[in-house]
Amino acid sequence: MTRLTTLCLFALLCFSAIAQKYPNLAPTPPMGWNSWNIFNCDIDEWKVKAMADAMAANGMKAAGYQYVVIDDCWQVSRDRDGYVIADSARFPSGIKALADYVHSKGLKFGIYSCGGRLTCQRRPGGAGYEVKDAQSYAEWGVDYLKYDWCNSDGLSSQVQYSTMRDALHQAGRPIVFSLCEWGSTKPWLWADTVGHLWRTTGDIRPRFLQHHGVLALFDAQARIRKYNKPNAWNDPDMLEVGNEGLSFIESRTHFALWCMMAAPLMSGNDLRAMQPDILRVLTNKVAVAIDQDKLGLQCFLWQKIKGIEVWVKPLSDGSYAVCFLNRSGSDKKLDFDPYQTFTDPDFGQSYTVQPAYEAYDIWQDKALTKPGQRIQASIGPHDALFILLEKATTVDIKHIPVKE
Repeated sequence: MTRLTTLCLFALLCFSAIAQKYPNLAPTPPMGWNSWNIFNCDIDEWKVKAMADAMAANGMKAAGYQYVVIDDCWQVSRDRDGYVIADSARFPSGIKALADYVHSKGLKFGIYSCGGRLTCQRRPGGAGYEVKDAQSYAEWGVDYLKYDWCNSDGLSSQVQYSTMRDALHQAGRPIVFSLCEWGSTKPWLWADTVGHLWRTTGDIRPRFLQHHGVLALFDAQARIRKYNKPNAWNDPDMLEVGNEGLSFIESRTHFALWCMMAAPLMSGNDLRAMQPDILRVLTNKVAVAIDQDKLGLQCFLWQKIKGIEVWVKPLSDGSYAVCFLNRSGSDKKLDFDPYQTFTDPDFGQSYTVQPAYEAYDIWQDKALTKPGQRIQASIGPHDALFILLEKATTVDIKHIPVKE
């Protein structure tokens, strides 16, 4: 081995030893909007600006939504030096100007690329261009990068994503790094030092029961819930809340389940044409607070009672979010005693609900029970009774008066 080779190897090892993602950029699951579910490739700067305008004005920003993210199809080629070029017809002002506009609304800007040679829509991928792309993102003012995994034959996901992580860190701008390799290489086992969130499933579809639907993606999370934690989130994909293919009840249940999982909340609907009831779901401050709880615990299945699943999520203030899920196509009657001990099957910790706790119905914005009472309700098809169990004498996370 030559001296030069030895020095190069030493330098590489030193760089690898200090390689890291930017710390504490996602202490709670990221919240925002992504273009793909509603627009696919039909995206341009005017639509992105309109989404930023809507998010800033309609209460979503106030509820905690921050990121406005362009998905695939914004890029068309690379220049002779290898830097990525945006579609000048669809983004005539350039990406930096668009990022500046989003920032002017008090929001953060996100963009998309891919760890493969081409993106999923066969636009320029990031493989081999990580340093140049990271430099561009930093110069443009990007705050969030979704990094896909198409056209990656022969490549290692762990190597490619780590390379981009290092390039982002070297570029000097804190950027949330969202890994999107669909769970194909079990990123929950290795990605907590690489990205801030990682996809755990294939792409979601706007349907409730079928393959790639809401329940299929929800079910896939149970076996990996122990890997969910602050700054390292399981990501069961973006929200389809409000999109055609889901009823209002199914959209509402979808949102409740994502909040129970402490999942990233990236809305995927057209914010310009949103129905008021969908907006109320997305901005329900109790539901959002449950998702954003600082413990970062993903819910666990406690019991199945006559066709109703009981999912429990302990919260940092000593209260509990509980979701009673009816997967079936018929009404189910619930009669449940909440005053018992819930034991987490993965962490072994037990949680006891005392008779001083009362139940609050999150969607109906009212007390469901008095302290010491059983929970009795009728739950419709594909619906979920979404409640907060809290001490009647303490200040709760909703910070609003209970309506009797």
